Order: sequence, then structure tokens, then C-alpha cells
Amino acid sequence: MKHLFIVNPTAGKQDATEAVAAKVAMAMANRRNEEYEIYITKASKDAVVKIRRDARSERDLRVYACGGDGTLNECATAAVGLSHVAVTHLPYGTGNDFVRMFEDEKEHFLDLNKLLDGEIRPIDIVKCNDHYSLNICSVGMDARIGAGVHKYDKIPLLGGIGAYVVSTIAEFIKGIPMPMRIECGGRVFEGEFSLACACNGSYYGGGFHPVPTARPDDGVLDILVVKAISRLAFLRLVGIYAKGESRKLPQYITHIRSDCMIIDSEEPILLGMDGEAIYSNHIEMRVIPGGVNFIFPRGMKYFSETEYREPAIASK
Repeated sequence: MKHLFIVNPTAGKQDATEAVAAKVAMAMANRRNEEYEIYITKASKDAVVKIRRDARSERDLRVYACGGDGTLNECATAAVGLSHVAVTHLPYGTGNDFVRMFEDEKEHFLDLNKLLDGEIRPIDIVKCNDHYSLNICSVGMDARIGAGVHKYDKIPLLGGIGAYVVSTIAEFIKGIPMPMRIECGGRVFEGEFSLACACNGSYYGGGFHPVPTARPDDGVLDILVVKAISRLAFLRLVGIYAKGESRKLPQYITHIRSDCMIIDSEEPILLGMDGEAIYSNHIEMRVIPGGVNFIFPRGMKYFSETEYREPAIASK
């Protein structure tokens, strides 16, 4: 078995390469019979190439994404469908949204020894056109906010949640609704919408919690379709949406559980996914149940106490 530490030097507010290297050296000091490598990425998708190259040996490979959600996305993308590869997150990014869903237990992901001794569980991943997402895929206002964050997260005294606030203000000024055709759960929505998101995880946007009950191991997506709203309505409702209380807004928000969502638009629209973004006129988001092996700290209460919901997938 090999431990591969993928380090993204551009993740977060500052380069964490030295901090990661020190943590790895300390953790591996008592594991002298276990092979490991620290790999520092040089460009976008570099991690995908490196992991797939190492995976050719067909020996067990454990991959640690040392960065943000974008770094984790690349590592998971490389591991899709490979039974001998497992990934996990050592969070050093701006939002670190995927591990937020584990609430207080998210701190365990900062303990490298717990990850090295972790257990492997298959979890779902979402295929978005030719890309993949572990967490939440979205189009509309929220996707634009997420794409704009990295314009601001390196500004001194801003970073983190402050970058999301500034990006939200900037996109708010530009306007909210956009025309789309959305198909999911046997239903078709046409007109102007503020956003639509497909949730495999439960947090995004630096702390937004749209569907608290969304799980990455139930084989289904929790989809929210939000009607067009004015700027004034946005200011009144964004806090309710962010806290996962969309059920209080049935006149604006429709919640559907399905295995896919298809979106079409005359103009290319922005799709945000795990800190990454693409533009397309046609977007298909489909869940792949158990599509990637993930390493979790052992004994997490999330898996023993959180009620598991059998997939109740709506008709396509």
C-alpha cells in the first residue's frame, strides 16, 4: 500500500506546503514500513494525472487531498470506479465544505493519524457532464458567488467567509434570475429561476446548508429548484435558505429527490461544483451510487447515529 499526499500550494489563504510536510513527517515517523509520497500540484488537474498514473500499479493506494474542496474534487475524480484507490480530505482550503456535513466530527479530518488509521466506505459521487462532484452541484446565483470567491480570498484580512460575503454582494448587484429549462423527478420547470442545486453533501458556499438531511451514501440527490426572486426578496430569504429551512418557502422553493437533474439554457450558464466551475448550454447531473472509496476516521457517529434513508428515487 502507498500513501499519496496531494498538496495544492494555492489552496486557502496561504501556502500550506510546509505545514503539511511537517505533519506528514511526524505521522509517518512510526510507520517506516509504509511507503508514502508528498506530491505538490503544479497546475489544474495535475492531481488527476498523478493519481491515475500511480493507480496503474494496481496496489492499494490511499490519497490525501491536502487543500480545499477543489483539491478534493480532483482526487475523487481520479479515483472514480477504481476499487483499489481511496481518497480523503486533509482540509487546508477556503471553504472545506464537504467535511462540514460531519459537524463536530469534521475536526477529526485535521488529525492525520486518524486518517491514516481510517476506514474505507464507498460513497456516492455526481457526474456533471464530463466532470464529477462529491458535494453540491449548482447553477444560478449561488454558482456565480462560488466562482467569484477566489477573486477575493487572497485579500488581506478578508479570506474565508469574508470572501463569500464580498462575492455575494458583487453578484447581487449584477442581478439574480436567469432563464432555464429544468427536468428532474419526472417534472419539468421552465422560465426564470434564481438557482437550482443537486445536493450529495449538505454544505457549500462557505457555510450555506441548503438541505441538512442530504447524505453522500444514500444513492439519491436532494434537488432544490428556486423560482426567480427580486433583489429585495433575496435579502429577506437568503438567510432562511442558508439555514436549510427551505420547507418554510414552498411558494419559492421546490424540493425533489431524484437520481438526476437536466438543465438547458439558450445562453451558456455557469455550473459550480466543489469549488470548480464550467459553462454549458446543456447540463446533466447524475448520481453514481458508491462511485468512489472514501477514508473516514474510525467510529464516526455520523454513520452510527444519523438515520439512514432508503433511496426513494423519483422517476426520471
